[in-house]
Amino acid sequence: MKNSKTIPKTNSSTGSAMTQTTQQIANAAEIERRSAELATSSSLEMGAHRPEDAVRIAELLPTGTRVFVNHLPRHSLEVTLNSAIAVNRAGLEPVPHMAVRRIGSRADAETFLKRAVKEAGVSKVLLLGGDLETPAGPYKDAAALLAEGLLRDAGIREVALAAYPEGHPRIANERLWSSLSEKIGMARAQGIGTFVVSQFTFAPSRIVEMCGKLMRLHPDVPVYVGLPGPTSPAKLIKFAQVCGVSASLRAMTAQGMGAVRLFTNTDPIDQLHAVAQHLDGGATSNVVGVHMFTFGGIEPTARWLNKQIATA
Repeated sequence: MKNSKTIPKTNSSTGSAMTQTTQQIANAAEIERRSAELATSSSLEMGAHRPEDAVRIAELLPTGTRVFVNHLPRHSLEVTLNSAIAVNRAGLEPVPHMAVRRIGSRADAETFLKRAVKEAGVSKVLLLGGDLETPAGPYKDAAALLAEGLLRDAGIREVALAAYPEGHPRIANERLWSSLSEKIGMARAQGIGTFVVSQFTFAPSRIVEMCGKLMRLHPDVPVYVGLPGPTSPAKLIKFAQVCGVSASLRAMTAQGMGAVRLFTNTDPIDQLHAVAQHLDGGATSNVVGVHMFTFGGIEPTARWLNKQIATA
């Protein structure tokens, strides 16, 4: 009688669990990789009234990092220009906001653009409507300024346009999308490139939905997803209300303050991972980076970005 070898039994459940664990580790590593890539191609926002922040950003982030300089109701375009100059001198790329409903005249817009290009090396601007009910000058919306050709004539090469994952509190969603398409077409006709920067939200599913639609409508337009920088939950909720990010905030509030604290974590890594998980960065997505809203906390946000970039 021949000796027979004993064939070890396979514990199918254990093998399945090990395979699942291995896959989870691989998925987690891929999400980390994508997150680092998104952070590497990032920008952040600074207050126009704090030109000194440009030096702090330059100490923490790579040369040429895009820094958006805001244009708030209490500040003139002159204030924005001064900070854009400081950003340029610090070795960073200034992208000034232009809230067009706050601009008093065509001459003001033209002067600002020409000086921004000449004195601050500006080649990109972010056009926004602004939140005044009655325009201070001739521009009712961003398209009205874009149509005049002032950006092209001043030497602006790219225009950033806003997108809203949760919609806009005063503009119908259909109008938002048609207006975005209109502005992209107008810029293209003038030989100006475009890219999209989104408002932040607490609901990653809203980001995924918005980016999917952008990919279908404008597959060649790069998208930068807005994320809230590190801050306290109380400050984040305050800015969410000011910025019109209300739908996801109301949904979380309905679940109790525990949910609000969970989703308004002071570290935005969870939101970055959520974006990386749902947007594969390949042929089905034109998301190329993230844009950080700093809520006045420029240094914590720059340090956080520095940490994420270091893992790339």
